[in-house]
Amino acid sequence: MSVLVLICAIALVILVGYLLVRLKDDPKINRVVLITMLIVFFLIGLFWLKFTPNEQLSDFATFWGKSQDALQGRAIYKTDNDYFAKWAYQTGYLVYVMGIIKLFGAHVLVLQVLNVLYQTLTLLVVYKLAMKIFDNVKIARLSVLLLMVDLDWFAMSPQNNNSYLGTLLFLVTFYLLMHDKYWHYILAGLTLALGNVIRPIGPVAIAGIVVFAILYKFYDKKINFQNILKLAVTFIIYLMVFSAVGLAIKSSGLNEYGISNRDSEWKFVTGLDYNTNGIYDQNVVDSIDMTQSRKKVSKQEYKVIHEEINYLNENNKWIPLFWNKLAIMWANRSSAIDFANIRQNHSEKVVGLVNLVSYMGTVLLVIFGWIGSLRLFKISYNKNIFLLLLPFMAYVAVQLLIEVQGRYRIEFTPVWAIIAGVGLYSISSWINSKRRKDLSV
Repeated sequence: MSVLVLICAIALVILVGYLLVRLKDDPKINRVVLITMLIVFFLIGLFWLKFTPNEQLSDFATFWGKSQDALQGRAIYKTDNDYFAKWAYQTGYLVYVMGIIKLFGAHVLVLQVLNVLYQTLTLLVVYKLAMKIFDNVKIARLSVLLLMVDLDWFAMSPQNNNSYLGTLLFLVTFYLLMHDKYWHYILAGLTLALGNVIRPIGPVAIAGIVVFAILYKFYDKKINFQNILKLAVTFIIYLMVFSAVGLAIKSSGLNEYGISNRDSEWKFVTGLDYNTNGIYDQNVVDSIDMTQSRKKVSKQEYKVIHEEINYLNENNKWIPLFWNKLAIMWANRSSAIDFANIRQNHSEKVVGLVNLVSYMGTVLLVIFGWIGSLRLFKISYNKNIFLLLLPFMAYVAVQLLIEVQGRYRIEFTPVWAIIAGVGLYSISSWINSKRRKDLSV
């Protein structure tokens, strides 16, 4: 049954891809096609909100509850080992949720609709990025198509999570850095800082940007000081904005630790656990006395990490661990549907069907992504593609060491979709050329 559904899904996507490839590259047609796709996705996104319950789960429930506590003057943590004390960096997104509640009231639907809006804007930015890199409107269309049909990617819009707004801001940063004017670099610093405030994976993006700049921007027969200055402006703006937000949160009394990370060890405690393949596990949590101070808990965590590293070394388990984590992160069914909580208001049969449809989106990205990766060796493209691929590669590398969950791939699924768009374009173009040849005979 699953194989049949997969074959049908691949055939349907190739058919739609073929039709999109056949459409003329005309400015008016391009606008109509893009706007239509965005409207269709937005409506599907709204339907998904109606299809799923409003209940907030896990960290998202914490954001929702603590934001209302903070607005009523209550503290967001009691000890220095509570959620917002040890992971103070999450306070940035908490402030965002507080702002939305202040403007529109405590209605989770507002945050959900905003998530759908951010997803729709992400599709638009993916289109722009694909055009900037390949100068091919058909690849841009197909990249949008593959992202919009990936239910695994957009399924978590019912939760007030920070991934969608953070992803949008990071992608806008990459797009701005693909231009040459100083105001683009200034805005890139702003969006990079805000992206890191909302979804704290900025260091990964920065690492990719720096490597890209060193390889492709700083040197072209001679050192390009202008490009060095432009990127310096981006990072200065980033540091100013990010630091200002942290100081503002401290001075407001909301969080005395600003937006720092006081428990970086925890991600490695879970990420290096071979028995769980690096996935969050309550048994691991229970093995550490979380009622103690942050200083004492940190010592326990370091001890666990040391034991895990010794186990991996002595049993030669590093490669198997990395292999399993790569599969969980990028190939297996993600937990997005679980967080959409559809079991609460739908039967097991419906849940099973939705899970299957959801996973089909990931399978399509894997298949067309592999084809697209191979095609990159044959086709021409702008070097700016590495501004997307290098942060993506940095993110993949980091996930090998820290806690993994399938839903964490949300941030870089749009980049994946662009590469997959190249694969789908190659197949659709091949079919189109064969059909023309047959008609000419």
